Amino acid sequence: MRFERVSVRYPNAEASAVEDVSLELSAGAFTVILGPSGCGKSTLLRTVNRMVVPAAGRVYVDGTDNAQININTLRRSTGYVIQAVGLFAHMSVADNIAIVPGLLQWDSKRIEQRVDELLDLVRLPATYRNRLPRELSGGEQQRVGVARAIAARPRVLLMDEPFGAVDAIVRKSLQEESKRIAQLLKTTILFVTHDVDEALGLADRIVVMAAGKVVQYGTPLELLTNPTTPFVEDLLDTHDVVRRLGLLRAQDVMQPPRPETEGAIDAQATLRDSLNQFLQGAGTLAVERDGRRIGTLDFGDVQAAIRR
Repeated sequence: MRFERVSVRYPNAEASAVEDVSLELSAGAFTVILGPSGCGKSTLLRTVNRMVVPAAGRVYVDGTDNAQININTLRRSTGYVIQAVGLFAHMSVADNIAIVPGLLQWDSKRIEQRVDELLDLVRLPATYRNRLPRELSGGEQQRVGVARAIAARPRVLLMDEPFGAVDAIVRKSLQEESKRIAQLLKTTILFVTHDVDEALGLADRIVVMAAGKVVQYGTPLELLTNPTTPFVEDLLDTHDVVRRLGLLRAQDVMQPPRPETEGAIDAQATLRDSLNQFLQGAGTLAVERDGRRIGTLDFGDVQAAIRR
């Protein structure tokens, strides 16, 4: 996706909702737009599928100006997940998931197979096929919403604060599932949130917005270690060392294996996870991958990572 000097102004508004945004997003990346309410992040996202039409500028999808793409073709090839889910109440889970493949005239056998694949992908039992949305929890409805959005294998997936209406435990689970699905499918994802920890945990790259403008764009670690404005520094609370530790993995700073350890940690666990064990008294942790010891981590390694 590429935004080229995009501006959006709503009727009777005193200022532009989006002002002169130019931005290029890498294919297959999980990009998060982060900022306070009213900063223009959802408006910018909706220009991609032309739910909002820019007053100026162009939006390119796969190198093509989206204003030149048939609106139905554009929207059927772009997944869209919102906070309110938007499942059709009178339709079963399977029928909700099958909407876009049906519009694209897939044959019934292919649709059935795709529904089964997606229920497995979002970790819902096959027995949910015939349930109605009202028979599902909020978290389960969001999983169906994600499945519906990716049913026709879109190259682009737009997610507009999709987990804001669920409780913290379910939200964490949905975040982990979204990251896993993104890694499996290699889909280009644009995700809107005002939650800093959600952005840092999910994003390959973050777009920080304020008052309709892009303030900074970079990896989570770049933003935390090198904020370019006081606004970014305050928004991300860049002086919070523990927040930085959530972006580094045990395997990134581990030392060679040693025989004596007082605990274990997965290689993909964050240094923030390791800090919990150190504060509870562990001196040295074995770093493991698939049950096999591959390294050692101690508190000195964590301190060195913070200094670097």
